[in-house]
Amino acid sequence: MSRKIILAGGSGFLGTALAEFLSNKGYQVVILSRTVKHSDLPIKYIQWDGVCLGEWANEIDGSYAIVNFTGKSVNCIYTKKNKKEIISSRLNSVKVLDEAIRKCEHPPEVIVQAGSLAIFGDTKEVCHEEAPHGSGFSVDVCQQWEEEFFRQTFSSTRQVLLRIGFALGKNGGALEPLKKLTKLNLGGTVGSGKQYISWLHIDDLNEMFLTAIENNKYEGIFNATSPTPITNKEFMKTLRDVMGKGWTLPAPTPFVWLGAYAFMQTEPSLALTGRNCIPKKLQASGFTFKYTDLETALKDLIHYSS
Repeated sequence: MSRKIILAGGSGFLGTALAEFLSNKGYQVVILSRTVKHSDLPIKYIQWDGVCLGEWANEIDGSYAIVNFTGKSVNCIYTKKNKKEIISSRLNSVKVLDEAIRKCEHPPEVIVQAGSLAIFGDTKEVCHEEAPHGSGFSVDVCQQWEEEFFRQTFSSTRQVLLRIGFALGKNGGALEPLKKLTKLNLGGTVGSGKQYISWLHIDDLNEMFLTAIENNKYEGIFNATSPTPITNKEFMKTLRDVMGKGWTLPAPTPFVWLGAYAFMQTEPSLALTGRNCIPKKLQASGFTFKYTDLETALKDLIHYSS
């Protein structure tokens, strides 16, 4: 019988990509989601609320691994209500999975938590895993999130947290809106263009998850990003080149603020801030990246999805 991996909150872009990847590797995949879906792949959906123990917890007992993606999207306007939900959705899921593991007769070998590089704030300094944290709401969310995840330890279950960067994939995720803007000849430099984008290809991210699951030497926090971060100005130029677009007018900061609030219904800081992160611990562990060149990564993704 194949090993079972639980993807909590795995119905989003990153979760469904990993589910397909793991299923193709021969794993039995179970997705815990608020909404039960149907898949062409042999993937099982179980309903949960990310807050309370329920029948879904039976899937945890005897499973090989858990990957937790749960958390309200940060792609929203940071109202008081949204801020509260962003924090509570993350902390509650960590707590209830902790409770489920402790009730297991046969607990999983590892739980991998999907975290964020946003913990470093807005900085151009190179950030490895031990770099100072930044300040602001997003940083506070990440710090609470990580503290809750590592608050308790398990005798039989390893704990790994991947601080995920700007993941680029097909048919969704962070790349999709940038492609649409570029097609409309609106893919110019955003703000100053000096903010860094710590990007990675979805294929490399899936391999990171798999390595964290299968390699029992992986424990603790890892920056999950490519070793070649790039400024927004360079990123957008590379994207335009790959899509066959020429120079495009930049989007000055005031226009980004206006567009984010009025049209995109999201927080402008998501586009105007960045961080220059490197995967020091992954590189030290011998992890092999398939994509370290942005142009190569974009050509792979866009040529297949256009």
